[in-house]
Amino acid sequence: MTDSTRSDKVRRGTRSRSFFALVQDVPTLVTDLVKGELALLKYEIIGTLKAFGIGAGFLVGALVFVFAMLGVLLTGIVLLIAIWLPGWLSALIVAFVLLLVAALLALLGYKSIKKGLPAVPEKTIASLKRDLKAVKGVGTIPGRDVTDV
Repeated sequence: MTDSTRSDKVRRGTRSRSFFALVQDVPTLVTDLVKGELALLKYEIIGTLKAFGIGAGFLVGALVFVFAMLGVLLTGIVLLIAIWLPGWLSALIVAFVLLLVAALLALLGYKSIKKGLPAVPEKTIASLKRDLKAVKGVGTIPGRDVTDV
């Protein structure tokens, strides 16, 4: 009998099993429980890292626009010294627009990173607490009625 077949029989709630057969299934059930908890932890951490990655991308985009704005601003200063009024005025307008774009990207990046915080796998912790209570015999088993036992 394979591990998955054995754990499937236990999950179906076969009542005529002996105590020793049930004790034999404990390692399989613990392994399944640990695998499930690790899968949940992986899912939560990937979601958090994804939010950080998107936020970091927006912040890098904001930095690109800030560097572009600095180049345009320097061009505007050069044109100001050369007394070409329409040229430097247009350069300053472009620099201001780039600054607004950088501010928008920085705000989006900040919000995305803030959404990923705190970086604590809350669902996994709650699930582990429920499992610990079940092992201790405190609380209820989800999906089962007390009279089924």
